[in-house]
Amino acid sequence: MNRGVAVTGMGIISAIGNNTEANYRSLLSKESGISFPEILNTTHKNIPVGEIKFSNKSLTEASELPKGHSFTRAALLGSIAIKEALEQSKVKIDAETGFISGTSVGGIDATENHFKEFTEGKTENNRFIRSQHPGFTTEKIAGHFGITGFVSTISTACSSGANAIMMGARMIKTGKLKRVIVGGTDCLTKFTLNGFNSLMILSDKHCRSFDENRNGLNLGEGAAYLILEAEEELKGKPVLGRIMGYGNANDAFHQTASSENGEGALLAMQEALKIAKLKTGKIDYINAHGTATKNNDLSESRALQRLFGENVPDFSSTKTFTGHTLAAAGALEAVYSLLSLNKQQIFPNLNFSRTMNETGLEPVTELKEKKLDFILSNSFGFGGNCTSLIFAKDEG
Repeated sequence: MNRGVAVTGMGIISAIGNNTEANYRSLLSKESGISFPEILNTTHKNIPVGEIKFSNKSLTEASELPKGHSFTRAALLGSIAIKEALEQSKVKIDAETGFISGTSVGGIDATENHFKEFTEGKTENNRFIRSQHPGFTTEKIAGHFGITGFVSTISTACSSGANAIMMGARMIKTGKLKRVIVGGTDCLTKFTLNGFNSLMILSDKHCRSFDENRNGLNLGEGAAYLILEAEEELKGKPVLGRIMGYGNANDAFHQTASSENGEGALLAMQEALKIAKLKTGKIDYINAHGTATKNNDLSESRALQRLFGENVPDFSSTKTFTGHTLAAAGALEAVYSLLSLNKQQIFPNLNFSRTMNETGLEPVTELKEKKLDFILSNSFGFGGNCTSLIFAKDEG
């Protein structure tokens, strides 16, 4: 029997809360975290974002870091989330504890703040210049928690966090690791805000996932991590859920756009179902990628219809709460999927009013109580890197 890989801890920080309970309360009350930039030093003060309203100074104090540290904002957010996950799981980090973290731009927020003085020959903050490398963020977090075993960074754009979870689950199933911390972290930066703005896919309002009148996404920031453990390590420990299936595919359609027919998304979902040994009818809810761009939502909707036919399960996008947190998105939504399984609730897709003309699909728009056994969570990245995870309720 495929029991899946056990999840024994989870931690999260996002625009709707600095821990799991705070995030859950916001999801229950339909309280969006979309606002305008206050922490990020940008000229685009009129672009809505999912910003965490804690300064780097306060995050540093919460992480109890020494003066002169070289933690970037992404590393700070990641450390906050991991600390919560470890406290819940009560895992003792040893040589057999792995760490796999996803990030898209790493610590480029620090690099862009200090690059000008670097070019002028000033050396005081040189330690931040190399922080833009995604692996720098991972290594800083690993050092902070004393992780000396397997450490790896995944940077596959918006599917990074989901791919980190998939890789961790695979390593446990093949006996490579006994326990592993998996997830992702990304912070808002001028680079990403300007970049997405240049692509003309940012909305000037709160995003409207799967709505006919959607006009773009809201960028966000956040971090979330899960503790995965092998069955023999549990010893009666509470299990939050299990990772039953996972799939990754790439249709190589375009550098940034999803294929019109959702081919990559379809292949990823099919592979996840195959690994989980599940039929489509077993999926009770889909936490959709749902970025609220014209291209992505239509592509994902077509993929859902190709896979499920006329019986598309309940679905919603929680990015309407947090914004699109890029590499962290799949990890945040893994936490929300596990919350759904444990609370037996589907969280709503905010700001929806009209179905898309091409598909007629309507997401869940109010909190819904429902028996949930299996949840599919989608994360699709630039370059066609599509990943789907299947979470299952633990049967004890």
